[in-house]
Amino acid sequence: MASTPKRQRVAAYAVILRDDEILLSRLSPLVTSDELWTLPGGGLDHGEDPRDAVIREIHEETGLAATVSDTARVYSAHMPSVWRGGRRVNAHAVRIVYDGWVAPGSPAPRVVEVDGSTIEAAWHPVGDVLEGSVPVTPFVVEALADHRPFQKQRVAAYAVIRRDDRVLLTRISARGHHSGQWTLPGGGVEHGEQPADALVREVREECGVTCEVGALLDVVDDHFSGVAPSGRFEDFHSVMLLFAAALPADAAPQLTETDGTTDGVDWVALADIRSGAVPTYAVVRRALDGLA
Repeated sequence: MASTPKRQRVAAYAVILRDDEILLSRLSPLVTSDELWTLPGGGLDHGEDPRDAVIREIHEETGLAATVSDTARVYSAHMPSVWRGGRRVNAHAVRIVYDGWVAPGSPAPRVVEVDGSTIEAAWHPVGDVLEGSVPVTPFVVEALADHRPFQKQRVAAYAVIRRDDRVLLTRISARGHHSGQWTLPGGGVEHGEQPADALVREVREECGVTCEVGALLDVVDDHFSGVAPSGRFEDFHSVMLLFAAALPADAAPQLTETDGTTDGVDWVALADIRSGAVPTYAVVRRALDGLA
């Protein structure tokens, strides 16, 4: 009796999340007659790097340009007797799974490939997938169970600059997590950069003026999860260094950053901050308490 042919396939996939949704591809009737969704991705061509393969496959199956993580998880499934290509085979699937993300504002997903293994692409609520109302391959549930949001810690320096009864603030743009709220001017400290130097650089980039950095007032932190400007879903920990700072009397701050996380610069009355008339990020009041 002839032995069952052996078939081994190496493929790369990505878990792509957007808020509480996951991007999935529906398998075509060439693969299954049932409605069944899976992670976007597919088989590696001979000699192809897995990261290149998954980015290519995501575009073919969803029409989207994705970015994937540097590391991945590997899954192995041995199926001794399954149908593949009209015959029964002894199959071994090796699946390399990356974390992936697409830019905010990306178009709705659509299938680009013709006569391929998928016929539809869509965002589905993660809750519906886990509850079973969206029929998925077991592989999807397994990958979601192992998925952990990317952990990012950011050290940043911010300036508390007062002029009479007002304080200089910047407004967080739609690219930032706390969009629409006013916060202190400043930003991330680059690797090897002195916090005071980072603060001078950030204030100049955001407000077009050069500040003089004074004493450290406070160190505060914030821990939350959300979509970063890149589109990646992150478990984010922000450590904020709050410095007293001053501007020359004739300095006229104005918005100088474009397409960033700041879309407004203004002197805001302390009374409007304390009354809540102007929506401010919590660190602003913490900074004003430190000054008091």
